Amino acid sequence: MTAAARVLELLVERGETLAVAESLTGGLVAAELTSVPGASHSFRGSVTAYATPLKRELLGVDGALLAARGAVDPDVARQMATGVRRVLGADWGLATTGVAGPEPQDGKPVGTVYVAVAGPHGAENVTALRLNGGRADIRSESVRSVLALLFAELGKNARAQDTEQNGGN
Repeated sequence: MTAAARVLELLVERGETLAVAESLTGGLVAAELTSVPGASHSFRGSVTAYATPLKRELLGVDGALLAARGAVDPDVARQMATGVRRVLGADWGLATTGVAGPEPQDGKPVGTVYVAVAGPHGAENVTALRLNGGRADIRSESVRSVLALLFAELGKNARAQDTEQNGGN
């Protein structure tokens, strides 16, 4: 079973939904998710905000943050995940932002990537990646990494919910 299939299966079991905000991956996360039959049961949609102004205009990323640090930043990734969750009305939001190459961007070297997840009950996580390889390798590993981050977060969130339902035991 693929990572996308595992994530979607968990979301369906929980009755939860997912939305994705993508920059350097350019729709690859959404493509991976929608390659799974039945993805529409939990996948709401995606926003490919490749141009920096779209991160602010569509996803609500703080314009001052973008001006100060550029689009390749952990706080930008976090705000993208939170923004897409809000804009598309999903329980969970994922985001990818980074430099796939061939040139550095905003003073960040090729292979600098941030993936983020935002979910219910204040769940948030951002992971910094330093990836090697060509453009396709960096984009592919970014997809794998953001799905793995969501899978891990879903596992943590399930344990927290179980603890709450069982009186903290």
